[in-house]
Amino acid sequence: MILLRPLFLFVVAIVMGISVSVNAQTLKVPAPSPTETLKQNFALSDITIEYSRPSVKGRVVFGDLVPFGKVWRTGANSATKITFGEDLTVEGVAVKAGTYALYSMPGKDSWTFMLYNDLTLGGNVSDYKMENEVARFNVKPNTTADKTETFTIDIADITINSAMVELRWENTRVSFSVKADIEEKIMKNIQTAMFEDKRPYYQAANYYYENNKDQKQALEWVNKAAELNPKAYWVMLLKAKIQFKLNDYDGAILSAQKVIELAKADQDDTYVNSGEKLLKEAQSAKKNK
Repeated sequence: MILLRPLFLFVVAIVMGISVSVNAQTLKVPAPSPTETLKQNFALSDITIEYSRPSVKGRVVFGDLVPFGKVWRTGANSATKITFGEDLTVEGVAVKAGTYALYSMPGKDSWTFMLYNDLTLGGNVSDYKMENEVARFNVKPNTTADKTETFTIDIADITINSAMVELRWENTRVSFSVKADIEEKIMKNIQTAMFEDKRPYYQAANYYYENNKDQKQALEWVNKAAELNPKAYWVMLLKAKIQFKLNDYDGAILSAQKVIELAKADQDDTYVNSGEKLLKEAQSAKKNK
């Protein structure tokens, strides 16, 4: 037994060592600059942004922690990545669909952004090469009254074909525009869809209404949609809006009344309110005609 004791202690030590090693490998702690993936539906596809989010932590950021006039990875850790799901323009510069590293050079009065096609560079900006840029553009920063503690990228002011990519940190906000030329694609899609068995009458009518296209054609399509689904008060509300835009106030009044009736039956107060608002507008417009 005396001879076995050292061997036993040796085995126990090995087992404990393995246990400590495993525990060390599985230790999870909060990341100082946590990563985030932002995905936003835009135009006919998406914009996706992957970045790390450092915090101010009492430091002076721009002009100190992030020097002016130097290439910055636009976040912490590796470079920020931005993916465009379709061809578009960024601050007027044509950019193909794809994934790019987003580098920047902050300045007191002007920022330069660069879209970079070498995704292997990461945060190692000492090896940055201008020949790998696919776009470069300048924008002016703004000073904000409110402080943003954690670096934030957002996509704001979204329309059907434009948006702003906005960066905020400390008391600085800077943004750049993205635009997609999708008009021709959408019109072709609508024309193609109208030859199929299940025709998207409501979607086509709504696009024509929202974008001030042929309202008579929009009315024809929304009437078809209403015939297919006579209890769809959202379809009837669109019909009332189109009639109002065509200055057919009597028609808009009747359609708005139908919206209210159908929405009340379905206990949908939002559409009841929308119908009542449009009804008042149509009645007032008719009175002042």
